[in-house]
Amino acid sequence: MPSIQKNDSLYEKLHNKLPPVGKAASFLTGASVLTANSIFVGLPIWTLGAAKVLTKSKYADDALIAITKYWINSNNAVINHALPHKDWRINMPDDLSEDKQYLLVSNHQSWVDTSIVQYISQDRLPLTRFFTKFNLIYIPVIGQAFYFLDFPMMKRFSSKAMAKNPELKKQNLIEAKRACRQLKDKPFALLNYLEGTRFTKEKHDKQDSPYQHLLKPRAGGLSLAINALGDQLDSILDVTIVYPDGTPDYDDLWKGNIRRLGVDVTRLKIPDELFTAIMDGGYDRDEATKKMMFDWLEDIWQQKDERMTKMLSEFE
Repeated sequence: MPSIQKNDSLYEKLHNKLPPVGKAASFLTGASVLTANSIFVGLPIWTLGAAKVLTKSKYADDALIAITKYWINSNNAVINHALPHKDWRINMPDDLSEDKQYLLVSNHQSWVDTSIVQYISQDRLPLTRFFTKFNLIYIPVIGQAFYFLDFPMMKRFSSKAMAKNPELKKQNLIEAKRACRQLKDKPFALLNYLEGTRFTKEKHDKQDSPYQHLLKPRAGGLSLAINALGDQLDSILDVTIVYPDGTPDYDDLWKGNIRRLGVDVTRLKIPDELFTAIMDGGYDRDEATKKMMFDWLEDIWQQKDERMTKMLSEFE
């Protein structure tokens, strides 16, 4: 995909001549669209979601997905038209499809990352879901949408709580596998941030991470998803995101402050021996399988780290 520089002349003129006004206009446009969508799709999502849960209706599920795609595409339209001067360099395989099933792994630097993944997915990938915290279910509209759309929702327990009651971890994994298996008969892109948290220099130093741009990868969520969905997967995709001008806050996106962005999507090939071992449940009970998984991820992460250095250098 070529560099994205699409914009609307009014916003461009405002950003050029009166930058504070231009940023305010972009932000108000984005906030208005986000708020209006949350209000107008809230009731249909609740209604269709309840119908899906009660009746297991495929029609309700399909309609729920269609509304959610409309919601995301409306947000993407704001990015295209209200955010000028974008040098967004996006590289993706040409043969991706909205009708297939993918696992996505990505580095994680900002709350903006998920919006970027949704942006690049439009007309190329199925609806993107991701592992999320269960307590987000209490956020009006959005939290319930996560549940109705079969986002794997994980409850986070402290190490002390799980040591005291090992059943907590087991119940969490059972629920996550249930949510993953809900996706088996439909197109999906399931996103996993393997670092488990957003990158910061403090976290990087605390971990003594061997990578320049990344925290150490975690394997549990990806192994769980492969075990639940692996026999139907079309591909595992590696998404690499860089922000040459520094890690943005979420409002930077809607103010048009993210002028430069790089995204690279490549396919990953999981070794046959490792895939078979995970599908047989080996990750949860076999140290050899865990070692194979971590060795594979460390190699992928080293390549990703080098790719990020190269992508950033291309903006200089």
